Amino acid sequence: MTEAGIGVGRRLPGVRGFATWPVEGSPKEEGRALRESVPRSAHAALDLDGSRPDAVTAVEESGRGRIPGLTPIRVGRMAATPFAFLRGSAGLMAHDLARTPMTRIGAQICGDAHAANFGLYGDARGGLVIDLNDFDETVHGPWEWDLKRLAASLVLAGREAGADEDTCRTAAHGAVGSYRRTMRLLAKLPVLDAWNAIADEELVSHADARDLLGTLERVSEKARGNTSGRFAAKSTEAAEDGGRRFVDASPVLRRIPDEEAAAVAASLESYLDTLSEDRLPLLARHTVHDVAFRVVGTGSVGTRSYVVLLLDHRGEPLVLQVKEARPSALVPHLLTAGFDAPAVPHEGRRVVLGQKRMQVVSDILLGWTTVDGLPFQVRQFRNRKGSVDPAALAADQIDDYGRMTGALLARAHAHSADPRLVAGYCGKNDELDEAIATFAVTYADRTEADHAELVGAVRSGRIAAELGV
Repeated sequence: MTEAGIGVGRRLPGVRGFATWPVEGSPKEEGRALRESVPRSAHAALDLDGSRPDAVTAVEESGRGRIPGLTPIRVGRMAATPFAFLRGSAGLMAHDLARTPMTRIGAQICGDAHAANFGLYGDARGGLVIDLNDFDETVHGPWEWDLKRLAASLVLAGREAGADEDTCRTAAHGAVGSYRRTMRLLAKLPVLDAWNAIADEELVSHADARDLLGTLERVSEKARGNTSGRFAAKSTEAAEDGGRRFVDASPVLRRIPDEEAAAVAASLESYLDTLSEDRLPLLARHTVHDVAFRVVGTGSVGTRSYVVLLLDHRGEPLVLQVKEARPSALVPHLLTAGFDAPAVPHEGRRVVLGQKRMQVVSDILLGWTTVDGLPFQVRQFRNRKGSVDPAALAADQIDDYGRMTGALLARAHAHSADPRLVAGYCGKNDELDEAIATFAVTYADRTEADHAELVGAVRSGRIAAELGV
């Protein structure tokens, strides 16, 4: 020890869950070294082998285990446009991505990071945040899969919006470039600063997405009115006991037998065990009044999904969604790609923890439960949610939207993957941007062909579809 007791560091044993000291190696250099084995230009490749199922078979396989009577609605929604087909075929794309080059850098990935799965939702203090907002397929996997799915979806959304091919490709290129630049920014910041970096009010400026401002303001205004109260006012009626009950609006919303409703309501007791204790007094001031079945989404159609009506002492509603959590469609393809897929004790828990790992702010009532032996996630329904329809954007906005979503995706990945490692691989120039933009255009072409196969199968009667629902 020196005279003042200064200058000699205390040697403490390593602590599990923390980094070691002194720091060894450079994650940035490790990432850069990966370019030798997986050149960034290699990400342009799409080599589909003979094991790929045809589009109709893939849709049929993904429908197994769903409620049979709702399958035609799902097929009808996927048959609407090529972009809609992509939205409902995360498993098919995962099959294809498992045969593309990968750096083997793992992250908590969304698994379904297409351009329509970003949106606004309310935080605990009444504000609005923007982030990824669908995590049914979330797993630990290759960060490239999310980025390639986002890029391909932007090309398809742009085509549906009537943008020319240069604009569509530019949107995909811009999303990758924004992801890369954001990851580089996060890699340079202290960890705590990086964890919460790029606050929503800074997002438009950071992504150079000023042409989106008007659209985001309109979506935000609409989101503020998208509440449990508004939904309940339209979807419930006064009951004889002075409470309220859901009314049928088939096929999207329908009443269910008492036994089924009771099972869902009873499951909320175990749901409470998955929440932080400070949330319990909030729910304790609400009474469960009714349960109904409600069809949701595109990829989720056919899964069991309920809405639960709660009322406080003033009769003000809070609506929870209790949604079946199926195994991630990515898991078998992750195994093909050589990624570990640990056993999942509860699929609802997988979805909830994955969401919390990726979002900066999550729903305060996010949890999970089990109904009749099946796993479910639980969350607020209509929590001031709003979204931009990328397929309805003007041509001069789709590239702005691509840059914004690319930045959000990087922020989400950086919560689980070391941004220094990813940034080291991505680099300063646009080589990766060019490669994935090329992949995106190729995959968009493939998806259009898949969609045409599905439409043909619907017309021929091979597969049933209920259109326009």
